[in-house]
Amino acid sequence: MNPKTVGIIGAGAWGTGFAQALARGGHKVILWALEEEVVSSINNEHENKKFLPGFKLSDNLTASANIEEVATDKDFLILASPSLYLAPTIKKITSIRNIADGETCIGVLTKGFVPSATGPKLVLETIENVLPGIYKGNTVYISGPSHAEEVAMGKLTGLIAACENPKNSILFRELMKVPGLMAYSSLDVIGVQICAAAKNVIAVVYGSLDAIAENSDTFGDNCESLLMAAGLNEMQTLGFAMGATHSETFTSIAGVGDLDVTCKSKYGRNRRFGQEIIKTDLLSKFKNIDDLISRVNEIGYLPEGAIACKYVHEICEKLNIKLLICDGLYRILNREIEPSDFLLELLMGQKK
Repeated sequence: MNPKTVGIIGAGAWGTGFAQALARGGHKVILWALEEEVVSSINNEHENKKFLPGFKLSDNLTASANIEEVATDKDFLILASPSLYLAPTIKKITSIRNIADGETCIGVLTKGFVPSATGPKLVLETIENVLPGIYKGNTVYISGPSHAEEVAMGKLTGLIAACENPKNSILFRELMKVPGLMAYSSLDVIGVQICAAAKNVIAVVYGSLDAIAENSDTFGDNCESLLMAAGLNEMQTLGFAMGATHSETFTSIAGVGDLDVTCKSKYGRNRRFGQEIIKTDLLSKFKNIDDLISRVNEIGYLPEGAIACKYVHEICEKLNIKLLICDGLYRILNREIEPSDFLLELLMGQKK
């Protein structure tokens, strides 16, 4: 293997886990973190104690609070900032020579939709509108069933690198030929992005159903599979409405694979959020979905599905499509309906 230099913008759990996989495989990786304590923890103790505690990090992985240092003179740059902060973060690096000249290959790990003055945008659309024009159609979107904890441990994980330019997809596939990762290519950039964002919405509802099912004579494993299958259909409906090109995207690891692990894994933040809506009455402290999003840091972790839910709702209204599960979560988070009432309505046709 020919080791590469890699900068990763965003030292959250997923950015750190992915960085560790590449560093373990021999690449020289540097993470950008906003928090000085994260930089210190990674550089001095080889652990991201704030966002990925308990995992020893490779000597090939370092961190910096200087975003220009992380992005300068790298073979690959990977964006892993949360969707809410993605655009302003990218603006900080566009004038760096190797970015301005298009010399560095850029990939994206961020999942979700990005707000804009004209409505929610897909992640690649957002960053390609900010990056120099040479990156139009050349940025690579990386997704798949990939909880950060297992990636950091080196447990086998499959990922898809989607790009309009197949050459760049292959470059990222080669980069990800490291122990613990299997990489595949896709040309369906829109479909892969929508799977990555919409599955988080379904997983929140799944988590709520799972919590209710623990003490229910009505709901159980069979019903959870029913919900997941219906959720996959909604992801595909949304995908094709927005321009997805390949039906197999939704039956691949980008679609059903990522949906399954997000709904079922003990590491899933969206599943946890859905469970806590039931078990701790988590929503009682928020007035509506806008209040929830504006105070999301109070939850203690980031449930991307709660944010994506609002944007899916806006997209559906604009495109005049109806997604019952996604719409139901919007009504739950907006404090219009109780989760148990919605699930009875959705799965059994019973309205309270």
